Amino acid sequence: MANITSRLITGSLWLSLARAIVNGLAALSTFILAWNLAPSDFGVVALGMTILMIVSTVTELSLAEALIRHEAPTESHFSAAWTLNALRGLALALFFAAAAKPAALLFDEPRLTGVMLALGLSVFLSGLTNPRRILYQRDLIFWQEFLLAVSQKLAGFIAAVTIAIVYHSYWALVIGTLVTQATNVAVSYLVLPFWPRVCFRHMREFFSFSAWLTAGQIVNTLNWRFDYLLVGKMLGNTALGYYSVGSNLAMMPTREATLPLTQTIYPGFASIQNDPARLAAAYQRAQALLTAVALPAGIGVAVVADPLVRLALGEKWTSVIFIIQALASVFALQTLGSLVQPLGMAKGATRLLFVRDTQMFAVRVPIMIAGLLLAGLPGVVIGRVFTGICSAVVNMMLVRRLTGLPVFRQLRANLRALVAVAVMAAGVAAAGRHLAHTADRPMLALQLATLVALGGFLYCAATFLLWEATGRPEGPEREVQTILGKLRAKLRPAGRRA
Repeated sequence: MANITSRLITGSLWLSLARAIVNGLAALSTFILAWNLAPSDFGVVALGMTILMIVSTVTELSLAEALIRHEAPTESHFSAAWTLNALRGLALALFFAAAAKPAALLFDEPRLTGVMLALGLSVFLSGLTNPRRILYQRDLIFWQEFLLAVSQKLAGFIAAVTIAIVYHSYWALVIGTLVTQATNVAVSYLVLPFWPRVCFRHMREFFSFSAWLTAGQIVNTLNWRFDYLLVGKMLGNTALGYYSVGSNLAMMPTREATLPLTQTIYPGFASIQNDPARLAAAYQRAQALLTAVALPAGIGVAVVADPLVRLALGEKWTSVIFIIQALASVFALQTLGSLVQPLGMAKGATRLLFVRDTQMFAVRVPIMIAGLLLAGLPGVVIGRVFTGICSAVVNMMLVRRLTGLPVFRQLRANLRALVAVAVMAAGVAAAGRHLAHTADRPMLALQLATLVALGGFLYCAATFLLWEATGRPEGPEREVQTILGKLRAKLRPAGRRA
């Protein structure tokens, strides 16, 4: 277990570094593109990306997950996975080519034709990615993920920003996506060379694992992307542009703060799937650490959304402030049960995950429609908040079924983080009310930096005091101590050599 933990920590560090770089580039890219493009530009690309995500998920085969869970995949397994992915990519590219014009007519958006043709090429490229690189993930080695993530994001960033600054065109978003995907394919073969061949073996083996998982992904994607199509169709591309940018910025802090751990945790869970006690303990430790990081990231962005948007995006984007405030908070709270996905996959309980996704789909879609009809875009956002909280509760109940951990114990493991983030939010909100409203960008930058520093201090101080007051129990605080201790141990020999 110690070896697995050490590799998980090392992998998380690699991915944390990658996500720090990718997150910085993504945020900078969003800010630059927002200054150079109109909200409707983001809206038309969001429509194409939503269609792409839905169609891609409907045909997703979950081959990487199947290969990770396989006890001893061979070269023929990897060739078979490559063949299936390549054929799927080709079929989707042809579908997008055929559907481009009808989709443009349906949404009354001529620009959507070119966007869909380009995205069809993108999904074709994605099918050519090297499947053999999951060998590193199986062994909890993640330096190659760092190389892939940083290289593709950097290439896409350069392409998108250059076109946005020079041409002020929505094609910046599209070409950035194409360059990102092409770089991903090229680097995947440089990281771990592989010469694929056409192979149709192991089909039943793959599909027996992925059938329920794919069905769940279909429902889940329709569930969480239906509102984009609804807003685009009913409210237009400008409203969809606000909604898309607001949602992405709201999701970014939680996603980037937690992705390094969530990417490493599935192989870790899979390696101890046959030991229920160790699996339950590992889930509780990982989930508590995840929430301790996600809560201040998400809630923190929510309470500083006003100066952040005015500084980074400009006054024309102030409509996204409410979206960020509402959604960043609920995204952070949803991490209370978000690790149920890798947990269920590790235990092979993909049918249960499908049932959960279907239940949430049945709840969420009518709420989204009712919210839009009653209150327009704010109604959709409020609907997402309500259904997001419901999703967190359902996930915790599913964790109880998979591990035997009662919901109360799951919440108790996160109690200090919940109290500390409440102190942080109250303090930052109170301080923000006393700051003068200004449009001066240097002053906005100073106000934002002050609020962020105050929030970080309040959260860390409250967490430490609560930990001390409760007798320094096991929890994320001790996990952080362990990680820092391992880092010091690794850096000390390097310092001596230097």
